[in-house]
Amino acid sequence: MDNSREIVRNFYDQNAKQEWERLERHPYEFAITTRMMDRYIKPGDSILDIGGGPGRYSLHYLQKGNPVILTDLSQVNIDFALRLASERNLPLRALACDALEIDQHVEEKFDHVFLMGPLYHLLDESERFKAVQAALAMLKPDGILYASFLMMFSGIIFFLREAPQQIVQSGEKVWLDAVRHQISWGGDAFTSAFFFDQDAILPFMQQFEIEILHLFGQEGITSTHNYELQMQTEEIQSAWIDFAVDLCEMPKYLSHSEHAMVIARKAMKQF
Repeated sequence: MDNSREIVRNFYDQNAKQEWERLERHPYEFAITTRMMDRYIKPGDSILDIGGGPGRYSLHYLQKGNPVILTDLSQVNIDFALRLASERNLPLRALACDALEIDQHVEEKFDHVFLMGPLYHLLDESERFKAVQAALAMLKPDGILYASFLMMFSGIIFFLREAPQQIVQSGEKVWLDAVRHQISWGGDAFTSAFFFDQDAILPFMQQFEIEILHLFGQEGITSTHNYELQMQTEEIQSAWIDFAVDLCEMPKYLSHSEHAMVIARKAMKQF
């Protein structure tokens, strides 16, 4: 195993508050993602949030009446989530552990399993495969998996929106070449991270015994205008979210998002 785990753990240990605030700076990702998830998650359904960071999704669903267990590689993220849960009088169960070793720490089976962080950071294909296998093993029969991916094109969206001068810096050549050649790439980015070419997501997930229900862009079409939209009225923002949800599963618009999610049902065993 390389040192990428320690790099990722250290990054989140130092940035738990910033990670919690990320979805305040990028609210449309959260709004669109929960809109899609709520098609399946009902009050009272149990949730395991693997690699869920400081607990943004965990606390949201706890507030809606779902029992949740949160895990993350970073103990600082876990402590941050537990502190917020305590302040809000929410009964969060949370522990620090590796996503590949989840079965050594959690015994229950769940109606829903979130895998919304680990696939961002596992550089080795075999470990990404094991992470999905481990998540599926925690589901009840017919349970639902929610797996998120960093998009290769997300770097281009970021540069265009926040740092356009990067186009002339030689260190960014890897991003440009990966997008030109439509390949996935992993390495040193904001931390150790793996970025999927959008056409690689479904072939990766089709290796598993699942029924794929949705592949969608978690920001929809909003990424490039995230900050401008937040300056608009709630009515206008809501209308754009509705429109983004209408388009978010169309393959031609997937590259407008920085993150993508697969929602899949665990296949029932045949006897």
